[in-house]
Amino acid sequence: MTTLDVISGGRALLGIGAAWFDLEHHSLGFDFPPLTERYERLTDALEICRGMFTQPTTTYAGTHYAVDHAFNSPAPIHGEIPIMIGGQGERKTFRLAAQYAHELNTTAAFADLPRKFEALQGHLDELGRDRSDIAVSPLGTLVLADTHAAAEAKLERFFGARGLSLADVRANAELSAMAFGRLLWGDPDEVVAQVGDLMATGLDGLVVNLISDPGDSEAVAFAGETLTKALAAS
Repeated sequence: MTTLDVISGGRALLGIGAAWFDLEHHSLGFDFPPLTERYERLTDALEICRGMFTQPTTTYAGTHYAVDHAFNSPAPIHGEIPIMIGGQGERKTFRLAAQYAHELNTTAAFADLPRKFEALQGHLDELGRDRSDIAVSPLGTLVLADTHAAAEAKLERFFGARGLSLADVRANAELSAMAFGRLLWGDPDEVVAQVGDLMATGLDGLVVNLISDPGDSEAVAFAGETLTKALAAS
């Protein structure tokens, strides 16, 4: 991470979490320990990374990992590297974010954000940390096109590739909540309005993926232009 920070002129961001996708771990040959152990490993990693990002040398003996006067040279450009913790667990993930993170990127459904803010605030109050010290962003999916109909067609193709139709998804309440719970979609005006409503909940930023436009650089540019407009208006 520090090498990336140096060669990028200080633009690195460490995104880290306790892991969740067991299939991916098994497919790639990585261990997938029980949840408690994953949080222990995450805590050790945060202690070591934060120490090595900010101190000349770091000594730490954790549950699973330890370093002894480890040094990190050259140091990060700005004296540290921001840490983003991702997840939605209110008891453990949010507690670690309140303690260590510069940003919490929550994977919760947009409708659950008010409760997530309350949970984070409770941990911040216990630690004596101001809410202004940590940014909060959601992880959403953006399906954007020039027109509403074209965006809907993108959604139809996306679900179709997974053996579903858009009508099937909309007809199933549980599936619809899962599919649309973190979705921003439509034409630019519709997306700008949706982002405005979302940011009004108290968010500090927004992270999206473009799963309907894999490898499409023009779609990335279009999304960037639209989101820049949306955030400027928020």
